[in-house]
Amino acid sequence: MYNTFTHMKRRVIAVIDLKAFYSYVECLDRGLDPWKDPLVVADKDRGTNTIVLSVSPFLKKQGIPSRCRIKELPKKYNYIYAVPRMERYLEKSAEVIDVLYHFVAEEDVHVYSIDEAFVDLTTYLKYYNKTPLQMVTTIINQIKEETGLQATAGIGDNFFLAKIALDVYAKKERNGIARMSIEDVKEKLWPITPLSKVWSIGSRTEAK
Repeated sequence: MYNTFTHMKRRVIAVIDLKAFYSYVECLDRGLDPWKDPLVVADKDRGTNTIVLSVSPFLKKQGIPSRCRIKELPKKYNYIYAVPRMERYLEKSAEVIDVLYHFVAEEDVHVYSIDEAFVDLTTYLKYYNKTPLQMVTTIINQIKEETGLQATAGIGDNFFLAKIALDVYAKKERNGIARMSIEDVKEKLWPITPLSKVWSIGSRTEAK
């Protein structure tokens, strides 16, 4: 398997992820600080069994998961509730994609979800005279400047490694950017546990 990886065609793929997206948008629209205010995206009027779609980075830092029920939220915070506004989130997502189009052609942007997109940077590094890290840092800074949103990123030799870099390692990096090359597979991919942390492996596949 490892030999197969080493012979794969190398590219420079980045996956850009918007941090606590829904709650971040709500904080920005309300003039709140996502890192200081306990905002929760959930329709409180639907009852305490209602699913929380997102919590602010402040709450995430306190160990509160972004997906839980209102009744499971710790009682010690004076929560600010925001009713989900999908139309608004789609608008902000489109703004981010427009930023990506400033740097690369549309065919090199692959939208994965409302808050995540892959970007093939392979042919652009020479044009911009930047390393992969410099290029991704520039893109993230531009997203912040134009939309107010904060992003993290994974960089890899292919889509899979970029996603693993984002999901498993980016949160450990001070700048929110992690990189994985094919040479890192044995050291960084194989030891990951549980296996469900690996992109595309669900609980059933993990059990098998």
